[in-house]
Amino acid sequence: MINKMAKNIKRPIFMDLLRIRMPVVAVLSFAHRVTGGMLCLLIPFVIYLLDLSLRDAQGYAEALAILASPAVKFMAVLLLWGFAHHLLAGIRFLLIDADIGVERDSARRSAWVVNVGGLIVPIIALVVLL
Repeated sequence: MINKMAKNIKRPIFMDLLRIRMPVVAVLSFAHRVTGGMLCLLIPFVIYLLDLSLRDAQGYAEALAILASPAVKFMAVLLLWGFAHHLLAGIRFLLIDADIGVERDSARRSAWVVNVGGLIVPIIALVVLL
């Protein structure tokens, strides 16, 4: 009986995760978690740079030298995107907790606003800084 039931279950044997189309709300939720983890992991580095810059003039020069490297500039843009996305998504989740924007269409629309807004903030910052 068990063997016969196992033959009737039609589950996918191989799932290609790159082919699965996630809804925009799921992408937003996943990105919110990733940005939260990223921000949490980058806190020690930011504190180190702040401490280094506040020690003395030589420490400030060292901090500026660290911030001038291309890898750290890329990390700064990534950090800015993460902060913007996490902040906007957090505000969206707070509004949903207050029963604002819970309907399907408004939830999708606000998810698109957060995803696009999270990308626009670092682009504007790059244009202003460069």
